[in-house]
Amino acid sequence: METLLKRVGDFLKKTVPVGFEDFKRIQDEDMYFVDKSLMIKDLLDYKGSVNLYTRPRRFGKTLNLSMIRRFFEQEIDAYGEEIENGYLFDGLKITECGEEYMAHQGQYPVINLSLKAAKQPTYEMAVTSLVDEIAKEFKRHRYVLLGEELTESDHERFSDMMNYKAEMLEYAKALEFLSACLTQYHGRKTIILIDEYDVPLENAHFSGFYNEMIGFIRSLFESVLKTNINLEFAVITGCLRISRESIFTGLNNLEMHSIVSPWYADAFGFTEDEVKEMLSFYNLDDKFDEVKNWYDGYRFGEIDIYNPWSIINYVKMALADREAFPKPYWSNTSSNSIIKELVENADSEVRQEIENLIAGGTLKKPVHEDITYDSIHESQDNLWNFLYFTGYLKASKGSFEDDTQYVELMIPNREVRSIYKRTILAWFDKKVKNLERTELIQALEDEDCELFERLVSEQLLDTISFFDYAENYYHGFLAGLLKGTGKYLVTSNRESGTGRPDLILRTPSVRGGAIILELKVSDTFQGMEQECQKALKQIEEADYEAGLRAEGYSDIKKYGVCFYRKECMVRK
Repeated sequence: METLLKRVGDFLKKTVPVGFEDFKRIQDEDMYFVDKSLMIKDLLDYKGSVNLYTRPRRFGKTLNLSMIRRFFEQEIDAYGEEIENGYLFDGLKITECGEEYMAHQGQYPVINLSLKAAKQPTYEMAVTSLVDEIAKEFKRHRYVLLGEELTESDHERFSDMMNYKAEMLEYAKALEFLSACLTQYHGRKTIILIDEYDVPLENAHFSGFYNEMIGFIRSLFESVLKTNINLEFAVITGCLRISRESIFTGLNNLEMHSIVSPWYADAFGFTEDEVKEMLSFYNLDDKFDEVKNWYDGYRFGEIDIYNPWSIINYVKMALADREAFPKPYWSNTSSNSIIKELVENADSEVRQEIENLIAGGTLKKPVHEDITYDSIHESQDNLWNFLYFTGYLKASKGSFEDDTQYVELMIPNREVRSIYKRTILAWFDKKVKNLERTELIQALEDEDCELFERLVSEQLLDTISFFDYAENYYHGFLAGLLKGTGKYLVTSNRESGTGRPDLILRTPSVRGGAIILELKVSDTFQGMEQECQKALKQIEEADYEAGLRAEGYSDIKKYGVCFYRKECMVRK
C-alpha cells in the first residue's frame, strides 16, 4: 500500500516535459527525465577530440547537450560567483560510474552555442541571427572581464563582441577567441558544444544563399576546431553528416557518429525499455502496442529506437484523455520541404517507389553519409539518403556489394507514413487546382462513360496513390477532381433516400441537373464490370435520388464507378 501511494504521489508530481530542452529546468522542476547521463561516461572513455552526432530533428540532441554542459561546466555568474550544478545529477547513472568520472564534474569552461535560430529568408538576416547567438554567449561569460587575465586589447575586443560592435570577420572567428579567453581565466582548456550546426545550411539551401552561409560556418568551425590549443573536446549535433570538404576542411580530429554508427546508439531517442518504463510510470502500460505501432521503427546502430518527441506528446495527451487517438506529433517544416520536393518532382519511376513505400514495401539504395545540401538533387540516391538520415525512412537490413553499402529502406511507422500521405494529398489538391477539368464534367453531362473513365485513369497514372485507403482513398481522389469546377456543388456521403451515396453533383438551381456517383473497388481487373453493376443496383435499391427529387431536380444522371489500382471503369 505504501509503494502504491508513493507511485501515485510521483505520478501527480512529475510533469511530462513537452518542449523543455533545458536539463537544469527539467531537474529543478522535477519533470520526468529519461536518463541519458551515461553518454558523459562514453565521451570520457572514447576521448574523441571533435565529436559530431547526427540524428533526426527532435530526437533529444539539444537536451543532451544541455546535460553535458551542466555536468562539465564550472559555471560562473555575471558577478564572478560560482554556480553549483552538481545536485542536478543526484540519482542519475553517471554518479554510479566512480570517482574517475565524477572528478570531471564542474571543472571546465564551456562554450554552448545553438545555431537552430538561423532560419531567416535572407543571408543578411540569417547571419545576423548567428551573430546574436555568439554575442549572447560572450555575455554569458562576461565575468572574465572582472579578472586580470585578459590584456587590455583582448578586454576591448571581448566587449565589442558582446555589444555587437565587432566586424563580421571577427565574429567568424569569435569562438576561437572566446575559448582562449576562457582558458586564460579558468586555467583549463575549453569544451565546445554546438547544437544543430546544419540548420543554417538547410535554411540557406531552401532560401537560395547556400554558398554565402557555408563560407561563414566554415570559418566559424575551422578557427575553433582545427589546431585550437585551447580545445579540451567538442560535441556537435545536427541532422546530416555534412561532408568534410564542405565545412570541416582539413579537420583530421573529427569523429562522426551517424545513425549507422554503433557508437552512442542509445544516447538519442528512447529505447523500448525506456518507453515501457515511462508508460508504466504514468499507468499507461496498456498503451504500449499502440505506441509501438505509431512511434517505433527507427534503428540506430544495432538498437531499436522510438521517436522521443512523439512519445512524450502521446503520454501527455493520454493523461488527459486515455481514449484519444494517436497523432503524428513529429514533423519538421524544413525537412518536410524535401518530401514536398520529392513528391512534386517525382517521375513515373519515383512515383512507383513512393507508392511501394507507403504500401509497406522497401527500396534497396546505396548509403552515402557525406551529403551536402546543394548536392541533394544531383541524384535520386542522394535524395533517398537525405530522407533516411533525417528520419523519414529507416533501414531494415544492409549489405555490401562491390565495396558499396546498400540498405533496404522503408517508412518507419504509421506516424511518418501519415506525413507522406498528407504531403501527397496537399500536392494533389494543388495539382487539381491547376488542372483543366471542363472535359471531365462534360463527359458526365454527355453520358460519355468511355471518355470519363479514360480521363480519370490518366489522372490516377499521373498521381501517387496509396492503396491501403481502399475505397476511402478513391473517394477522396474523385471528390478532389470534381470539386471546385464552378458549375456543380459537390457533396459526399450525404443522407439521401435510405442510404448514403458516395458523391452527388448538383447545379445551384434545380432547373439544371444532378449527378449521382456510387464508388466501388475491385480486387481484380476482371471484376470491375460486376462492381459497377453492384453500384448501379445500390443506387436504385437505396433510392439515392429521392432527396434530389424532393428538392425539385428532375434531370438526374446515375453512374456506377469502379477502381482497380490505377484503372477506372464507369457505367451509367
